[in-house]
Amino acid sequence: MDATARSGETPADPSAPAAGLPSQADGVAVQADARAGRVGEASQTLDRGLRLLHLVADAPGGLTVTEAAHQLTIGRAAVYRLVSPLIGHGMLRRDSDGRLRLGAGLLHLARRAQPLLAEGALPALRRLAEQAGATAHLTVVEAGEGVALAVVEPSWTSFHVAYRAGARHPLDRGAAGRAILAGRIGLAEPVSSSGELQSGAYGVAAPVLGVPGLEASVGVVALAPLDVDTIGPQVLAAAKAIANALS
Repeated sequence: MDATARSGETPADPSAPAAGLPSQADGVAVQADARAGRVGEASQTLDRGLRLLHLVADAPGGLTVTEAAHQLTIGRAAVYRLVSPLIGHGMLRRDSDGRLRLGAGLLHLARRAQPLLAEGALPALRRLAEQAGATAHLTVVEAGEGVALAVVEPSWTSFHVAYRAGARHPLDRGAAGRAILAGRIGLAEPVSSSGELQSGAYGVAAPVLGVPGLEASVGVVALAPLDVDTIGPQVLAAAKAIANALS
């Protein structure tokens, strides 16, 4: 066979693929498409898992797998695939009736996040305590109760309320808890209270809105009546500052 190219013909490129066979570039593109597909599926699974956690969190009585499937608009089998690893990591649990409820693993994550929340809120709380001359606090929801996460006392007053971080109270008592309840329905106005948690103590609080996954309020407590017209705007400004810091 003559290995020399005829006149006017271009010698064949030995690296070029044979006619009808995929090139190396085609193979790379196929692999990239496959990787993109797997990433997309993983992202969808993660999104569904997080949505499931939010649904269970918003259901006081828990959710059945069928109810979860209906709300997520996916099949029961897909819900079971989401539930299994979430239970394994303690994020979900099944109660005695088989209903899905939040697991203790979320409390572990929440406790790890609390110092970060407190740190982000401290500048606004210090400013509020100095302006109002009253003890300022950030209150968050934990296990259906209000918990004082961060507390700052004013530096220049002779007397002020000693409010302990970690103190718990019902959400329907005291300005801090009732402000959180108001925030659930989108109300951002200051809430005041008198003697609801402690005799002789007065409070003004406002919800912290716009931070995904966080139910909280910021407020002040004092030993004398508080002028809501004066303190209210200061509390609202602190709530907005904390929301911006945590968003």
